[in-house]
Amino acid sequence: MQAVVLAAGRGTRLRPLTEETPKGLVEVDGRPILTHCFDRLEALDAEELIVVIGYRGDDIVDHYGDEFRGIPITYATQAEQLGLADALNTVEAHVDGEFMLMLGDNVFEANLEDVVRRQRESRVDAAFLVEEVPYEEASRYGVCDTNEYGEITDVVEKPDDPPSNLVMTGFYTFSPAIFHATRLVEPSDRGEYELSDAIDLLIRSGRTIDAIGLDGWRIDVGYPEDRDEAERLLRAADDRRTAAEPIEGATDD
Repeated sequence: MQAVVLAAGRGTRLRPLTEETPKGLVEVDGRPILTHCFDRLEALDAEELIVVIGYRGDDIVDHYGDEFRGIPITYATQAEQLGLADALNTVEAHVDGEFMLMLGDNVFEANLEDVVRRQRESRVDAAFLVEEVPYEEASRYGVCDTNEYGEITDVVEKPDDPPSNLVMTGFYTFSPAIFHATRLVEPSDRGEYELSDAIDLLIRSGRTIDAIGLDGWRIDVGYPEDRDEAERLLRAADDRRTAAEPIEGATDD
């Protein structure tokens, strides 16, 4: 399965970290955010990485080149940052089947494989990793509702009055049907072509979208303090793994 990574944004909320660096190359625990993304996608057996670049995109190309640990990288350029649906439109010509989508400003230690498995085994039109957050934080994200079967029935992008506290985390799988929807999206009140509006079109056309609850954690690195929190969690995870490793030469005697 191919993997699309969206990394075109200017990262204005991350300033001063992004004044001379694209958001995807901002380091978290000593490695760029995009490297954390690529690591997870490699573990999911991504056949190709399709990376959407924009702000200081040449820096990303120079850093990674045309492959990541043997996985080919294809770049698509979003000339203006007009929203996630617009970003997806730039990759349609490169995608040839079901694909993973990851927002390139997220750090995950979570059950992404469950989302991919649902897409492959159930042949749904899409599957999203979702997370419950405090209500006061939900307005930062795309908020969704589900029915009794765990299917997503509604999505609203960054609402002032969230209908729930269940939010999309930045990892999805889609069938190519999403591209028909992204081409139909009109600009939102924010002047952007919203991915949530494309998802709403899928839902209204009768497509099935499954929600998979997050098991683990993820950090949307939107602000400098988010980077600090991601570093803390990554180091804690490393400490736990180190503590669980057997001591060389130890015996049960």
